[in-house]
Amino acid sequence: MEEFRFGRLDGQPAKIRNVPIAVTPEGFWCCPSQAVLQKSMKNQNQHARPKGGASPSVSKASSVQRTPTISLEKRTHSTPTRSRTNSDEQVLPPADDAVPDQPKVSPVPDKRHNKQHKISVGFGQLHTSDLKVMLYGREGVAVKMIVHKNILAENSTFFADKLSRQSPVSCIEVSDCEDVEIFVETVGLMYCKDVKQRLIKQAVARVLRILKVAESLGFPTCIMSCLNYLEAVPWVGDEEENVVSSIRQLHCENYGVSPLLKRVASDLTNPPSDTLAHIIELVLKSSDDRGRREMKSLVLKLLKENNIWTNGSSDSCVVTFYSSCRNCLESLSNLFRQASKPEFSEQSSDSKEVIFRQITLEADNLLWLAEILADRNAADELTSIWASQGELAKLHCRIPVMHRHLISCVTARLFVAVGKGEALPSKETRQLLLDVWLQPLMDDYNWLQHGCRWFDRKVVEEGIGQTILTLPLEDQQSILLTWLGRFLKVGDSCPNLQRAFEVWWRRTFVRPYTDQQASSSSQSRRS
Repeated sequence: MEEFRFGRLDGQPAKIRNVPIAVTPEGFWCCPSQAVLQKSMKNQNQHARPKGGASPSVSKASSVQRTPTISLEKRTHSTPTRSRTNSDEQVLPPADDAVPDQPKVSPVPDKRHNKQHKISVGFGQLHTSDLKVMLYGREGVAVKMIVHKNILAENSTFFADKLSRQSPVSCIEVSDCEDVEIFVETVGLMYCKDVKQRLIKQAVARVLRILKVAESLGFPTCIMSCLNYLEAVPWVGDEEENVVSSIRQLHCENYGVSPLLKRVASDLTNPPSDTLAHIIELVLKSSDDRGRREMKSLVLKLLKENNIWTNGSSDSCVVTFYSSCRNCLESLSNLFRQASKPEFSEQSSDSKEVIFRQITLEADNLLWLAEILADRNAADELTSIWASQGELAKLHCRIPVMHRHLISCVTARLFVAVGKGEALPSKETRQLLLDVWLQPLMDDYNWLQHGCRWFDRKVVEEGIGQTILTLPLEDQQSILLTWLGRFLKVGDSCPNLQRAFEVWWRRTFVRPYTDQQASSSSQSRRS
């Protein structure tokens, strides 16, 4: 960025302005962004409006320009910055001692509108130029490009077609240009020997804009350079979706975009369910506690964020998870039987610790799978399978609570799933689930409250209560009276089901009286 003087066409005093200039070795200038030009237009009245008093006379110094000196080595990739040039102020061409092949910026007469903001841009060796391209954008932005027919025709099918329609052609007009800044830059790239080198360190969003203009101009070299750049550069944040969307909108498929799209899609040799099953197996069999916990949390989060059970893959994914559930249950049953044998108490502490650790691991794995299935509303079958584990429930009391409490966490999660409507098992399954697993859960409840920081007793109690209230009234009464006897003995050491008890009370004692009164009133009105 250099500061220089320029004269005004109307003879008014010249002003010093900062004009963005980016000179490349090929000798072209990238014009300021369209937003900058629009901003300068909004301030044109303020700058053009004369202040009080007589206008100062024009001095010789004010009409003498100072050529911007820009190092080609240091400013090869300079980018435009903000400009405050007025719409009626035109940049004069640089002096004869300017940098060789530097683009010249010259005044352009205002022919279309008084408020039109015009810029003149030259490319390459200006003394050999033989074509003008008038580019009209939005908000009154107009750019005159001094170019060469052979360069444009050689690189662009759009310009080649325009030039072939009539001869000789001295001027081509492009109206309603959506992106003036990028259009000018893309034309400038036609003068570059290595387009890809010019794209290095450019933002992905800007390269996508260049790609769009290059395709509209039929500029294959630039298109390929953009694709090669996008294939090699990392994508951050929303850039991936923007790149994929732009690539898929390319009208021509001869540019070889498949290597680029392979970053987000592949020719699947294995079904997604096989890959998912492999991931689940790796996580479940992990021997590192921290790594297993972190990956369980990550996989669970990803499954919640993205519904992978679409496009016909739902059944295969369900089969994958239920296969893992059955393996965990089989292992748990064998471990519980082994730990319940009389001779187990005679084993060494290390041998016992190995068994207890395996029980904890398998129970935690089963709890994770239950969370996945419940979150995806696919826990009906698991609820039925868990309710049928009568043997495991009987052996439950023989294992120390510090090693078995995760089993009760599985029970609690299934009660929550039923209570929230995430699982819709049959009435017989719900009844069996309460009969088999409610008592073991009560036995571990005090430990769960104080030994599990993530245990939410209010959510669990709501789930248990709602599950009970889905049963026939007589079954509700049987379960709640059993609970009441225990609650009156141990208090908070068992689930607090008072809300369910209130609902059952009203159904049992209040509703019959209300229904009887309503029936009597209805009969009275009829008579």
